[in-house]
Amino acid sequence: MTMKPTKVRTLALAALVCAVLAWLLLRLIYASLPPLPWTGVPALVLLAVAEAVSGWNVRARLRGGGGTKIAPIAVARMAALAKASSLAAALISGLAVGFLVYVLGSLDKPSFRTDAVTASVTLGSAMALMAAALYLEQGCRVPSRPDDEEEEGGEPPR
Repeated sequence: MTMKPTKVRTLALAALVCAVLAWLLLRLIYASLPPLPWTGVPALVLLAVAEAVSGWNVRARLRGGGGTKIAPIAVARMAALAKASSLAAALISGLAVGFLVYVLGSLDKPSFRTDAVTASVTLGSAMALMAAALYLEQGCRVPSRPDDEEEEGGEPPR
């Protein structure tokens, strides 16, 4: 079974569904929640940086640069990590958007304003992770070999 590339529309749909569910839930329970924690932001940023660097490294090694070769199982694991990370980032983005939509109507209140700032920074961090994960997934694609490409005559090999 081959792994198919992650589709951006799938991530957008997951984020949208999560945003709507978060907004609906917040309408019921926001008053009883503690302030939105900011501690997820550094973790998301660190993951985004690590996945972007890994994407660059894997891409270089698959194309013959970067010194040593990379084991096929390592590439498969990196691709699986990228797919999982992009989906998790989409869900976190959706939660952040749900929070933002809910609190934007009451920014005159300090707690709402604080949650809006935290949700905005979380959204930015989650979007960075999603971009880095998609870059890593793209980097895990094995480049086509010269003998797989069309021959000089313009016809594909048979």
